[in-house]
Amino acid sequence: MKQTSVVKDKGVEVVLETKDYMVSGECFSIVRRPGQSYLETQPVPLNLDKYYESDSYVSHTDASDSFFEKTYQFVKQITLRQKVRSIGSPKVNENKLLDFGSGTGDFLQVAERKSWNVYGVEPNFQARQLAKKKGLTMFSSLEELGDKRFDVITLWHVLEHVPDLMECVKRLGVLLKPGGILVIAVPNHKSWDAKKYKEYWAAYDVPRHLWHFDRNAMKDLLPKTFQQIKTKPMWFDAFYVCLLSEKYRTGKQNWIKGAINGLCSNLFACYTKEYSSIVYYYQKR
Repeated sequence: MKQTSVVKDKGVEVVLETKDYMVSGECFSIVRRPGQSYLETQPVPLNLDKYYESDSYVSHTDASDSFFEKTYQFVKQITLRQKVRSIGSPKVNENKLLDFGSGTGDFLQVAERKSWNVYGVEPNFQARQLAKKKGLTMFSSLEELGDKRFDVITLWHVLEHVPDLMECVKRLGVLLKPGGILVIAVPNHKSWDAKKYKEYWAAYDVPRHLWHFDRNAMKDLLPKTFQQIKTKPMWFDAFYVCLLSEKYRTGKQNWIKGAINGLCSNLFACYTKEYSSIVYYYQKR
């Protein structure tokens, strides 16, 4: 197993040691800094792009060749409709929607059919080109948006990937109109499946996931100009994460065990509210 030197700064608590099971096999640490409610990955590679160069990274492709990919694409169509329903219907002159980290643009396509005026930001070139072929307006960074302002901004499993977390949050605050809605979906490292799989938990996904959140961290993360108005679980994520985690732990795919553990995670979360992934909805004051 290829090792990566881990930076351990003074005062930093190493919560967990894990590795990149998808691409490189390199080792990383999940750490907590003093006074910081979220966790972070250390060290951060200088070139993160190469860690996304894998056929297994299904969010950057429209592949549906293997049984796993077919299942992912089928479930994705269901969740896309749920995501669009969760942001409601656009109002007259309040219909501008930005999806940050839009991948191949599937969410934007569904939202556009529901009369949203959609824009996407996707840093990955391959995914962005696939989205453009679908006729979507795409940008490579938030900075390219200039003085555009939006009624709704969504980040579906994106915030954990951004290199400069606080600068990103600040920029999103500028791009969102007063009264607008910010939607952020992230994995929850206090979920039942995270505790069960520990270093094999697929949603740590180092080093692609630079930050790791729980419910308390998401309360503290945004400035006081944002009010958290509701949260929703992402039910299917528990199954997807448990399937991958089982493969990482045993070296082979076990659909039955992964599905059972995904169900257990959701059942426990009905009482604890610690779902595998949670969607947070904020309104800008």
